[in-house]
Amino acid sequence: MPRPKNNRIVNEPPVFTDFKPIGVKGIDLEQVILSLDEFEAFRLADQLGFSQEEAAGEMEISRPTFTRLIEKARKKIAVFIVEGKMLSIDGGNIHFRNNIIKCQSCGHMFKTKFNEIITECPACHSEKIQNLAGGFGHGKCCEHRKRKE
Repeated sequence: MPRPKNNRIVNEPPVFTDFKPIGVKGIDLEQVILSLDEFEAFRLADQLGFSQEEAAGEMEISRPTFTRLIEKARKKIAVFIVEGKMLSIDGGNIHFRNNIIKCQSCGHMFKTKFNEIITECPACHSEKIQNLAGGFGHGKCCEHRKRKE
């Protein structure tokens, strides 16, 4: 029996989670699922240019584990682009370090810490706000997690 996976650290939830080729209905496409930890590995290595050692430290995982994640992420993203499939970001054993709140009324988005209580949009004062980490089932678990130093 394999040992349970440790949670990986993701800085914040993705703003967009589904991507598909233009002009094709999503229902007609085969789906590729990119886990949240694979998304974070891709973001750190390919968007921010972190070395594998730096990115592994940021995610609080070993460098070999990071290498496996980034290879899986790149393969899935290549399949999405080359074969024209739908890419969805979801799942994985993760905790978020920060959160993003989106106002459903004016579209304003802002970053928060999990211990901050937000009840209204700071831009328009609407109470119609969406907790993006909550959409992945996270909140209290991430707030009480202790960061490794």
